[in-house]
Amino acid sequence: MKLGSDNRTKTIAVAALAVVALLVVIFELMHSLSTVASTNTPTVTNMPVPSPSPARPGRKGAGAAKKVRAPQSLDPTLNLQQLAITEQIKYEGSGRNIFVSQAEEIPKPLATGTADGKKDDAKIFQPPPVAPPPPIPLKFFGFANHPGEPKKIFLSKGDDVFIAGEGEIVDRRYKVLRISPNSVEIQDVVGSGPPQSIPLTQS
Repeated sequence: MKLGSDNRTKTIAVAALAVVALLVVIFELMHSLSTVASTNTPTVTNMPVPSPSPARPGRKGAGAAKKVRAPQSLDPTLNLQQLAITEQIKYEGSGRNIFVSQAEEIPKPLATGTADGKKDDAKIFQPPPVAPPPPIPLKFFGFANHPGEPKKIFLSKGDDVFIAGEGEIVDRRYKVLRISPNSVEIQDVVGSGPPQSIPLTQS
């Protein structure tokens, strides 16, 4: 029984030593890795910045030095001097109240002619007068009345004689619109002129 307990004690001791040795190896590896990383990191040293060489006077063109503008002030404090100057400015309007709606005035022309009052020398264009339509070459000289039929009239054009009632077309272009006892209204449907009244011609 003592032999078994001694072997067990030795086994535990060997396992403990192995764990300790493993921990030591891991620690050494971590320490060496951190040392290598620190040696490989480049160190930044403060290097002197070269001052810009002053521009030579009297030279112009590409070699001339550019003017350096002074940076604008970002001071948030209130400038009382500028505020006092702006308070002294008086508003001088055109006399119109901007808070009251007013109808805009339309400028009136100064004189007849152009808008600036100067008369235009050019003549105002006027359309030419429309010539009256030519008279219808028909003569109304009598009635052709038959019992039970609508009223018809006799019309002549030169040696031709036509008999027509209201709404009928004579000589293929003249339409009889209205027949009255003393005249007749006829329209030229080809020329599209206004109706013309032709009086009764007494024979």
